[in-house]
Amino acid sequence: MYLCGLKKNAMTESKTIITSDFTAELNQLLNEWQGNKIFILTDEHTEKFCLPEVMKCSMAEGSHIITIEHGDNHKNIDSAVKIWTLLTENGATRKSLMINLGGGMITDIGGFTASTFKRGLSYINIPTTLLGAVDAATGGKTGINFRGLKNEIGVFSPASTVLVNVDFFRTLDARNFLSGFAEMVKHALIDSRRAWNEVLAFDFDNIDFENLKELLAYNIGIKQRIVAEDPTERGIRKALNLGHTFGHAFETQSYKTAQPLLHGYAVAYGMICELYLSHIKLGFPKEDLQKYRHFVQENYGRFNCDCSNYDTILELMMHDKKNENQEINFTLLSDVGEIRINQTATKEEIYECLDILF
Repeated sequence: MYLCGLKKNAMTESKTIITSDFTAELNQLLNEWQGNKIFILTDEHTEKFCLPEVMKCSMAEGSHIITIEHGDNHKNIDSAVKIWTLLTENGATRKSLMINLGGGMITDIGGFTASTFKRGLSYINIPTTLLGAVDAATGGKTGINFRGLKNEIGVFSPASTVLVNVDFFRTLDARNFLSGFAEMVKHALIDSRRAWNEVLAFDFDNIDFENLKELLAYNIGIKQRIVAEDPTERGIRKALNLGHTFGHAFETQSYKTAQPLLHGYAVAYGMICELYLSHIKLGFPKEDLQKYRHFVQENYGRFNCDCSNYDTILELMMHDKKNENQEINFTLLSDVGEIRINQTATKEEIYECLDILF
């Protein structure tokens, strides 16, 4: 068992447990919890493939199951209303517990609905994807998409516990595994050359899950240290947005196509643009930029987009939550591990970044 805990203030009070004995760990958590009802939020996929593992826990017997449709396009106000309605109809109180069982979409909307229902009930995140474990389930950001904009409505409200069962990740297809791994690459870039070299050397063809468990614990630790210092993203927490200014625009724009991008793929492509911007504005090493471009092209393929989308992408970037004074806000790097927040770019520089991507 790996325990990544932080306890600094009410905004960051949380613990993450990476376990090899999922049933025993969950039973212990639920046995320690004192409340009146348990609600388990799933989507159609996790209800079928992951819920049976949860229900092996004797302490989970009698839980109320809430199931919503799968996919980030369902992380919206309609799904939130459905969850709140079922909580109300089944007698949830402030002493109830929500267990969010799923990927980033479930932990985002589950955390949001739990944190706003009756002004907040406790919740546990059990991420079933690598992306959920390394990104959405930890850090306290919750939310839903609104009017075509990603995570436009939400609150900072951390889970009481994040329980990670690495065995769930054995069932992921290659695309979903890579989607989560992109966030691990981001953490490595903002941390150190040692971490950066370690993720680049990861063998996707022969996944060592024990090694993955160690990498995951290290990555979650990186994020938790930053969140503890800046829980509401006023300063250094913006480091975690590397790749996301372009990436969220790519992801949102792709929803209008026949092939929507997975979040991690959008971030992987976004980091090419933002590392290029780092190179031309801050001198980020060209060899590291080229090394990263090769890594993405080899593992994620090329981004299927063209210059006819540039204006749409720029417009979406103008709505990014990190923006200040009507300027698009970026997190950039002067070198691996050397973070520069609150950076800006001209329209011409942004289009130049898109040129090198496409």
